[in-house]
This record gives sequence, C-alpha cells and structure tokens, in this order.
Amino acid sequence: MKTFKKGGIILNDNKLSADCPIEVLPVPEFVYILLSQHTGNPAIPVISINDKVKTGQLIAKAQGKISANVHSSVSGTVVDIKEITDPNGYRDDAIIIQTEGDEWIENIDRSNTLIKDISLSAPEIVEKIKESGIVGLGGAAFPTHVKISLPNECKPELLIINGVECEPYLTADHRLMLEKGEEIIVGTSILMKASGAKKAIIGIEENKENAIKHLSELSKNYKNIEVVSLKTKFPQGGEKQLIKALTGKEVPSKKLPIDIGCIVQNVSTTFAIYEAVQKNKPLIERIVTVTGTGLKKPSNFLARIGTPVSFLIEKAGGLPEETAKIIHGGPMMGKEILNIQTPIIKGATGILIFSKNEIAIVKTINCIRCAKCVEVCPMGLEPYLFALLSENSNFNRIEKEIITDCIECGSCAYICPSRRPVLELIRHGKMKIKELKNKSVN
Repeated sequence: MKTFKKGGIILNDNKLSADCPIEVLPVPEFVYILLSQHTGNPAIPVISINDKVKTGQLIAKAQGKISANVHSSVSGTVVDIKEITDPNGYRDDAIIIQTEGDEWIENIDRSNTLIKDISLSAPEIVEKIKESGIVGLGGAAFPTHVKISLPNECKPELLIINGVECEPYLTADHRLMLEKGEEIIVGTSILMKASGAKKAIIGIEENKENAIKHLSELSKNYKNIEVVSLKTKFPQGGEKQLIKALTGKEVPSKKLPIDIGCIVQNVSTTFAIYEAVQKNKPLIERIVTVTGTGLKKPSNFLARIGTPVSFLIEKAGGLPEETAKIIHGGPMMGKEILNIQTPIIKGATGILIFSKNEIAIVKTINCIRCAKCVEVCPMGLEPYLFALLSENSNFNRIEKEIITDCIECGSCAYICPSRRPVLELIRHGKMKIKELKNKSVN
C-alpha cells in the first residue's frame, strides 16, 4: 500500500458522518462574507451599504497577484461593511447581507445536467477560475488561478487530485466523491487541459473503499486518469507527503511541487472548478462536516459562504450542553473558535464539537527532550526546537532553522507526553517572522 515513509502517525478515524448524505442547508437570515478568506491580499468591495445583490454576484474584487474575488452567496440587501471576528480569531472586514428570497444571477446553470465537453481553451479556463474566486478548499485557500498559471517551461507532468481527507472526523470530501464523482472526474480533465498535465492521479485513503471503487469505475471512461488507494496514515493528505507516496519523489526544502513536475489540487476544489467552468457558478457554497460524539445529528451540509457556524450547529441538533471546545477544521490542524457567530469561509472543511469528557485536563510541563515529535514529523524537522525558540522569542534563529518547512499537521502536539502547545508555538513563530519581514520591507 502506497504511503510516505518519513514520520506520520496512525489515528482513530471517528468518521461519524461518513454515511450521511450531503444535505442542502436553507439560506440564513444574514450572511457575513469576509473580504479576507484566502491566502494573500483581501478583496476590495465593489458594492456599497444599502445595495441590492443577487446570489452569485461579484461583491469584492481581488487586489494584487495573490488574491481572490468574492461573490454574494445570497440575494438581499447589503446592511453593513465592518470588522468581525474570523475563524482564526482575528478582526477582518466583512460584507453583511440580509437575505431576501434567493434570486440568482441569470447566467448560472443550476441544473444537475452533467456537462462533459470542455469548450474553453486553457487560458480561458484559468480566467474563468480567477473570475469565480476559486481557492484551495482543503484548508490552505491559496488562489487556484495563481497555482495553475504556469510559464511554458514549468508545465507539470502529473496532476494529483487530493481525495485523502486524512483528518479524523471530517467526511465532506468523502461524501462529495460519492455523490458528485463524475463531476470531479470532468473537473480533473479541465485541470489537465488548463495546466498541460498529461496524466492525473486521484489519491484516496483505503478507509474510503466505496469512493475508491466508485471513482475507479468512472475514470475508465476518461483518458489518463487513474485512481490510487493509499494507506490510512496522518498526514497523508499533506501536499508533499501525497507526492512522495504517489511518485516516490521528494519536494526539496523551499521548493514547490511544480519544481519536480507535479501540481496538486484538492478534490473539493476540483468540483468547484467543474462548476465554475461548466456551469458558470462562482464559489459561493461548499460542503462542511459538522460532527462530534455528543452531537445529535452529525452531518455533511452544503452551506452558503458567510453562514454563521451557529446556524450549522442548530441544523445538526443544537449545541450539546457538555460542549467544551468547538474546532474550525479537523482535530489535528484546526483551530478553536470562541464565537459561534463566526461565519463559514471558503476553506471551512468542518466544525468539530468536543464534550468535556473528551478534553483531558492535563498540566503542561517543560519539554523533556524525548524526541517523539521528531520521530513523527513528516517533514523531518525538530518541532520541540521551534517551540522552544518561539517561546523564548528567538525569531532570528527560528527562521534559520527553516520553520517555514513545517506544514502544521499537528502530529508533534498530538504525540507530546508533556502536552506542550507545540503547534500553537510554531504558528506564533511563523506569524512573528512574517511581521518582522513586513516591517523591514516598509
């Protein structure tokens, strides 16, 4: 069974919602659409307070090379543009819209008719993806048009579609592969045409046997698309780990997948690309897993971007009384949210609810130099050292130790017997380095 060799851990799946079909959520009374919900510069509003908008309408335009357009996920009235708390706990500007009906812009094809023929040229596909505000939906939210806008000398040999979904609890990608499999295959063909890749591999962990079987059957009718089963191991879905597992090649430090002839896209991103190119539909909604052992109804919801987290929790049976923590994303790489009015963003893969009896109250002690974090690090790094340097504000050295190679998978924090907040300290170190670089530029 294919997998990466360096580091990694075996986790309990807890895929509580794996057999729950995707449920379309009704539109909420208000949506809170952040201008910065992607890697890069925030989008700039092109509407004003009191403007009427339709579902799918452009409401904020990308600024600069690395940015993404933002579209209204509902029809209604813009009631405010102000700072709100984002899923990372920061204050960012958002466009607040009060819903009135659900009137879509006229040129979006809302039918379920599968469109196989790809009429657009490669440059036209890239432009359509850019117009539609597509970003990586696996969590990184990097603008997709930038990722596939490659010079001729950098054309990839291989396109990899990431259907791994290795985070415990999350099942959004799994359900999408089961329910929209052929659309994903067509989306893969679109990406091959846009990027120039001659071959595509869809990598899926073995714990999703029905998805592997389903996509394998579908791919037989398409040229140069192969489905490969992977060992269930965390973080198998990391871009560099996935490439290593499927090709045997290693992406060097400070290099990108394209430097070794590969390009990687998440399976949900691939579906969004299908909808943008074939249906003229911008990225205004996504599948979100809402789950937890204490939840009455673990679910996979198709939710409009900007929907408050509280709305999804309510539709999943309400917030359990014994709730101790709410995680935006998966338990390994996700972040705790303190305000359930936080809106769903493009990169929202899941909402995970932990009860009090699932959260161990353990006193954090000093690092004991056991090196367990080094053993499990899939990048071959020394997480304990990053954490100590960050804790002591030694940011010059932490940068020299190449902290930017860390993919923030959280394996180090999971395995640490001292229960140190290793991942949080690493994220803090990265943030401080970025701040220092921005100050030096300015």
